[in-house]
Amino acid sequence: MPYTVKEGRPKLNIIVNLMKGLDVKVDGDLNYVLFAFCKRFIKPGYNNYKNFCGELNECVTEIRRELLAPYEDQKKLENGEV
Repeated sequence: MPYTVKEGRPKLNIIVNLMKGLDVKVDGDLNYVLFAFCKRFIKPGYNNYKNFCGELNECVTEIRRELLAPYEDQKKLENGEV
């Protein structure tokens, strides 16, 4: 995952904190926010939409690698293999 440089993170964390403060949920709200951003601010074009989708896919990959896999490993230790 191409990480954002540390110097650029504080301004992005403002957005993350605003989303938490506004109670943006992952059961539709997040989908709306991302789609609305794409529709309003991504310049129409195949490569632009493809790159936006690529960013979303890489986010999914990072969530699986960094968050979901360790969670599943912990549950295997707690509950045993299937």
